[in-house]
Amino acid sequence: MASSSIVGVIFSLVLALKYVALQAEARAFFVFGDSLVDSGNNNYLATTARADSPPYGIDYPSHRPTGRFSNGLNIPDLISKRIGSESVLPYLSPELRGQRLLNGANFASAGIGILNDTGVQFINIIRMYRQLEYFQEYQRRARALVGVDQTERLVKGALVLITVGGNDFVNNYYLIPYSARSRQFSVPNYVKYLISEYEKILMKLYKLGARRVLVTGTGPMGCVPAELAMRSTNGGCSAELQRAASLFNPQLVQMLKGLNKKIGNTVFIAANTQQSHLDFISNPQAYGFTTAKTACCGQGPYNGLGLCTAASNLCPNRDLYAFWDAFHPSEKANRLIVEQIYSGTTKYMDPMNLSTIMTLDARA
Repeated sequence: MASSSIVGVIFSLVLALKYVALQAEARAFFVFGDSLVDSGNNNYLATTARADSPPYGIDYPSHRPTGRFSNGLNIPDLISKRIGSESVLPYLSPELRGQRLLNGANFASAGIGILNDTGVQFINIIRMYRQLEYFQEYQRRARALVGVDQTERLVKGALVLITVGGNDFVNNYYLIPYSARSRQFSVPNYVKYLISEYEKILMKLYKLGARRVLVTGTGPMGCVPAELAMRSTNGGCSAELQRAASLFNPQLVQMLKGLNKKIGNTVFIAANTQQSHLDFISNPQAYGFTTAKTACCGQGPYNGLGLCTAASNLCPNRDLYAFWDAFHPSEKANRLIVEQIYSGTTKYMDPMNLSTIMTLDARA
């Protein structure tokens, strides 16, 4: 027993020293949110919100499905590359231990929203309150490895990404005609309610130690292939969902500015992913796409009905499609979005882009 305890202490010391050395080269990365950023947590859950079968992952380095709702890399993967880190593992992965734990973790879960009643049809998913509980649990695990002080520095020095809100519209308010939320709220009042609930989540994240948080808005929800297939008659975007996005995103930016003012520091950075999407939706050819309406994988009008499965229509060249499936961008589209996050002007990033954040933090 004594010898095993000594080995354990030595192992912890080695990890702590290795962590200190690595801080000069890379930083931890934490990811919260929905299917746009889920890297495989739902693979470990009994839920229908899964991307664990072909052709998902067809362009991933392993050419196998990983739980990412993409043909290849997703937004967290591409941000990791930009900050010089390896992709962080899903929090539920049994491989998330030792040094890999200190790289950070992805807590995101497909189907979730700001509200706990969003995505109820998927049953067993990691709702936002639970993602924050896992973040607390993560910190306890890290403290056991490298101690209290090192863990606090790891978390406060980390980059955080949170992407949530779209499902609160497409998988809640507009899921069925006369849904409970649509009977309770008008669209403007629902947006205000979502923003107020989102603010509570972000403040909880701040209290848990997050100090550099990229907050993405919703994309142009009315323009995804699923909505073109279900709601439009002539291939145009759903006016109702576009109105919801146009209300939600500006109010999100204002809320983030208010939080930063309250805190007295630039903690929350708004990423205008709606604009990034609209760029290639309005002019797909300028970005090398042949279409921003039809999904690469799916069936029905615009390949927008049902799930992407082995029996679906599958395009031969994913780089020509802005959308991979009925709801999610292709890897190429994700790359364009991350480029704007990293180096975009204030049209895309408020008040600064990721490259500026990295420069400022390097001087801190």
